[in-house]
Amino acid sequence: MFKRLSPLAPYIKRYWTSFVWGGLTLIIYNATKAMVPLVVGGAIDDMQKHLTASAVERNALRLLGLAAISAIFLYLMRQIIIGASREIEFDIRNDMFAHLEKQPPAFFQQHRTGDIMARSTNDLNAVRQLLGPAIMYSANTIVFTAVALPFMIRISPWLTLCAFVPLPFASVLVQYFGARIHTRFERIQAMFSDISAQAEENFSGARLIRAFAQEDAQIASFEEANREYIRRSLRLARLMAMLWPTLEFMLGISLMITLLVGGHQVVQHKMSVGDFTSYNVYMVQLIWPMIAIGWVVNLVQRGAASVVRIDAIMKFKPTIDDSRADISLAAQPIAGSIEFHNLSFAYATSGPDAKPVEVLHNITLDIPAGSSLAIVGPTGSGKSTLVSLIPRLQEALSGGVLIDGRPVSDYPLATLRASIGFVPQETFLFSDTIRENIAFGVPEASDTDIEEAARKAHIAAEILEFPSGFGTIVGERGMTLSGGQKQRTAIARAILRDPRILIMDDALASVDTYTEEQILSAMRTAMQGRTTILIAHRVSTARNADRVAVLIDGRIAQLGTHDELLAHKGYYADLFEKQSLEEEILTAQ
Repeated sequence: MFKRLSPLAPYIKRYWTSFVWGGLTLIIYNATKAMVPLVVGGAIDDMQKHLTASAVERNALRLLGLAAISAIFLYLMRQIIIGASREIEFDIRNDMFAHLEKQPPAFFQQHRTGDIMARSTNDLNAVRQLLGPAIMYSANTIVFTAVALPFMIRISPWLTLCAFVPLPFASVLVQYFGARIHTRFERIQAMFSDISAQAEENFSGARLIRAFAQEDAQIASFEEANREYIRRSLRLARLMAMLWPTLEFMLGISLMITLLVGGHQVVQHKMSVGDFTSYNVYMVQLIWPMIAIGWVVNLVQRGAASVVRIDAIMKFKPTIDDSRADISLAAQPIAGSIEFHNLSFAYATSGPDAKPVEVLHNITLDIPAGSSLAIVGPTGSGKSTLVSLIPRLQEALSGGVLIDGRPVSDYPLATLRASIGFVPQETFLFSDTIRENIAFGVPEASDTDIEEAARKAHIAAEILEFPSGFGTIVGERGMTLSGGQKQRTAIARAILRDPRILIMDDALASVDTYTEEQILSAMRTAMQGRTTILIAHRVSTARNADRVAVLIDGRIAQLGTHDELLAHKGYYADLFEKQSLEEEILTAQ
């Protein structure tokens, strides 16, 4: 158990003062509470000896004072301990989010978004319950029992021994049920992750589901997964339903023993009525702490299972980091020359017989600073992979990719990526205003700069036609915009950064030829003086670049200017003829 909870040690250490102060208030609260039975018993004995109004009032005031002190320290105890658990939850959530932000794309290809969200919410809540209520109630039970036990022994050692006979059996039951609660809760959390992932995928792919009329099929699939989740939850509920009544039964046996043994001692005048009453009040006060043991066991086992699940995520070390970075390069501006030297790259795959899938083979290519390069080639030839190695979205072998003559791993990630404007093949927009989406990389940008970037991306006029203009809220992932509008917004976002290196990964695929020409014309000024890489499927996008590289099966098949490649038979010339014929046919229609 303690080994599973060890990842929480740094957080508990960080707030140890809160737990110490919480522990002190807990001790004072329970010590005050333990005085109540003595006052009650003393009052009863006083009334038997000399029943006076002043004696009643005196004992009533004592009880009132003890109740007031208990209430104050109960408030402080809950405020401090529960507050500390909230602070730890805050820290773990921040650390987890920061850790996930540093992970490479491969991590998110291996873990579903819904599963990550489940661990970040449901599991984190279970950890908070472990660090707050579970600690508080278990400590309450231990401390109150430790404080009350000497008084109970002083009243009657024999009665105490008899009353606590059922407790070892209760301990065995707690251990028995606890192990099974842990196993069942792990299965529940795994199923909750599956449900979260399925829901997230359905909401994100709502258009596709409707387009294929799969609403009923998806509802049935979700219902089946939800039914399995409920089935597992009910199994845990049945287990908990057995634990709590069993503990209550054990406590009932203790109360019965107290009544029988203590009653005989009162009859035999071995114990006063006041002492017998005090003893029974102690037993009643132990009812909730003893019952709470069952709840605490549930919280601890749930929390332990969740700690393991969260720790499994936190143990993933980012494969791309600044461990080899030269900090001095952070202060040096990047000119923008790019070199690929005998570069090969393979994607790792999972599975017992998995073998790396090689995508790029011996790529050697120089891109001078301030020049432009277009990369064309058939689908799956490795174009996107090649450019993703420049900002280290994927990690190349050391020395395979250089910027300004230095391996990209020498540059701190923040410095490297701040010098690159990247328009990915799959456009992603946040559920925010168009203004905030364009200014994502430059949050301090003025409205004038944002509109100028939008104008260069040939999207400003369309944005201004919206009722709220640049303040228009786009749907999740930009669903309210067309494919072409999303791509041009992403281009504006990259232009606004004024990067030394601009990479556009098939960023004009969703616009027509006329709009493409308008965008490229507006961007020619923006491209001057900066290194630009254009991945394209259309020759019209590539023709104005300084050079064109043809990538086929992960190898550079052709390299030269547009005119040079047309003069030689090959993939590029064939692509040009094919697309020219298609344009003629469209024009003729």
